Amino acid sequence: MGVPRQRKTKSERNQRRSHHALARIQVARCQNCGGAVMPHDVCGNCGFYRGTEVVKKSVTVKK
Repeated sequence: MGVPRQRKTKSERNQRRSHHALARIQVARCQNCGGAVMPHDVCGNCGFYRGTEVVKKSVTVKK
């Protein structure tokens, strides 16, 4: 079984992990309905992309 040659210091370990932080999610607003949508994606609420309807959304009535 392999054995580490030398123990890594705390600073070496932490410097290596400096890029492991999570990035914040970029969110844009839909031009049609104002809902949150990922950039360059079709809106999940209304089906519009950059002002034009791309996906037909059916209206459902809740009872």
